[in-house]
Amino acid sequence: MDFTRADFPDGFRFGVATSAYQIEGHQFGGAGQTHWDSFAATPGNVVRFENGAVACDHYHRMDEDLDLIQGLGADVYRFSTSWARVMPEGTGAANAEGLDFYDRLVDGLLARGISPALTLYHWELPQALADKGGWRNADMPDWFADYTETIIGRIGDRIWSAAPINEPWCVGWLSHFDGHHAPGLRDIRATARAMHHVLVSHGRATQVMKAMGVGNLGAVCNMEWATPASDAPEDIAAARRYDAIYNRFFMGGLFKGAYPDDVLEGLEPHLPHGWQDDFPVIQSPLDWVGVNYYTRKRIAAVEGAPWPAYAEAPTEGPTTDMGWEIYPDALCDFLTRTAREYTGDLPLFVTENGMASGAAPDEDRIQYLAEHLMAVRAAVADGAPVAGYFVWSLMDNYEWALGYEKRFGLVHVDFETLARTPKASYHALADWWRR
Repeated sequence: MDFTRADFPDGFRFGVATSAYQIEGHQFGGAGQTHWDSFAATPGNVVRFENGAVACDHYHRMDEDLDLIQGLGADVYRFSTSWARVMPEGTGAANAEGLDFYDRLVDGLLARGISPALTLYHWELPQALADKGGWRNADMPDWFADYTETIIGRIGDRIWSAAPINEPWCVGWLSHFDGHHAPGLRDIRATARAMHHVLVSHGRATQVMKAMGVGNLGAVCNMEWATPASDAPEDIAAARRYDAIYNRFFMGGLFKGAYPDDVLEGLEPHLPHGWQDDFPVIQSPLDWVGVNYYTRKRIAAVEGAPWPAYAEAPTEGPTTDMGWEIYPDALCDFLTRTAREYTGDLPLFVTENGMASGAAPDEDRIQYLAEHLMAVRAAVADGAPVAGYFVWSLMDNYEWALGYEKRFGLVHVDFETLARTPKASYHALADWWRR
């Protein structure tokens, strides 16, 4: 990593990210059941039926983990609060232990000179709300607004930034159309409603936080580059549909007050009545946008299949342990395209970027991070207003449907003893961020 901080704009912030269910240990502290608990308990959904009951036991090892963040030299820690920890039934009474936990977390960060970057929702929906249809239910924006008010009422006076929902594509499409994440549905009508209600909920939460005096509010979208598998018109059209579903649907809703025609082609018959009237809420003004980026996909048309009629083609370059192609150029492309077509001068953050690797030592991760930081520098040189870069993830953790098998961490976690051991990539970043 042949960089110094001087190679990036003044005030550029570096950090690391985690999420609540993946590290905390959900069985502790009075948290309620989530749809991930029931999804993981269903055979065939998760590797070895593993769940987040203990995870990394961050609940009891918080100070050790915050010291690791401080030792890294990070400016920002991007974390999420668990809805089911704060409100075990999703609505109604708050859990005092949960609120106290996040109080201690924010105070611990500030005491170490680290800026707390809050995400309100990173996928662990309270089971009581999943029983009512979850993100398919038109009441979700109201429930989410109440949760937002509850947690912000406790920690909103001390956070540096806040974003309502991590990766709307995963919450909507991956979980309701592909069925790979909780609630594990494969239903186009559920997908359309979930994708729309996620954006309305984002807007409602943004309005609630702004009314409570919280600033520096953003949206965090995962983006995945789509390349046609060939020059055939069918493959070019298929890649455009993939891009529309994955990327342009959410950015279009947030910044253009419209969904792409190539998504409406499949989803419009299934959207809730009056969906067009919700864009003023969805477009609640933001202060920044976060881009989560990991890979690109080569997309081919599937003849005779129903919409969206595409499939992933084989990768061409080196891949991570997730099987994801390493393609740093697309990070530069996304940052410049997002600014050019949607956000203008609004600050952009790379809110997640990293790789799964079981190699020890992890020089491949060091190379991956260096190449993507070079892509960020290229985007800045092209005029994109990039203001920060956060690595996923601080430590090895629960990787959802893949259980504890894939390791994204800068810190190794022994899931038997829960011992933390910084990897070579941790030390490389710590050296570089402190130059």
